[in-house]
Amino acid sequence: MPTYSERLVWGFGDCSTTPVYDTPYGKLGSVICWENRMPLLRTSMYAKGIEIYCAPTADSGDKWVSTMTHVAMEGGCYVLSPIQFCRRKDYPYPPKYLYSPSEEFVTYDSDSIIWAGGSVIISPHGEVLAGPNYEGEGLFTADLDVRGEIPKAKFKFDMVGHYSRPDILNLTVNNRPLVPVIFTSSPCKSKDKDGECKDI
Repeated sequence: MPTYSERLVWGFGDCSTTPVYDTPYGKLGSVICWENRMPLLRTSMYAKGIEIYCAPTADSGDKWVSTMTHVAMEGGCYVLSPIQFCRRKDYPYPPKYLYSPSEEFVTYDSDSIIWAGGSVIISPHGEVLAGPNYEGEGLFTADLDVRGEIPKAKFKFDMVGHYSRPDILNLTVNNRPLVPVIFTSSPCKSKDKDGECKDI
């Protein structure tokens, strides 16, 4: 689902594009940008058994780290949130590209920071394992004990397991691809002169 200014470019998607893959490292999936603020979408990812939750975004700052910490604890999963870091010089020079309307009236500073980064890795218990990195481009790693720490976290709180309340709340997810035309009747709506079905 495109959000914010992305709606000017990108079209609508559907839940068929939010799989969770079984990998040798654990069950891996991704929700991008502000879709991570959508509790029902997160719930569907938890129900798919996600263990390594990737959350790339253009957001940054302490509030985003708090959101990712909440997601890790809520889902009982590891959260990897890569966030872009870039300077003004990473974009075309004015006047070919103005980052903001006011840029044409200010002195061009190629080293000014446009996106501050803040990439972070968080454990299922809400512990920050690496980051947040606001220093510049970088690469960092963390050891993920998927088989050890996720069961411990889920033992305490399993949002779609023992802590769920299906007696009062449930979520129905349509994970079929959305298509513009759906035929709901049989394909034989008309017959030819010999009484045979014609393809429509």
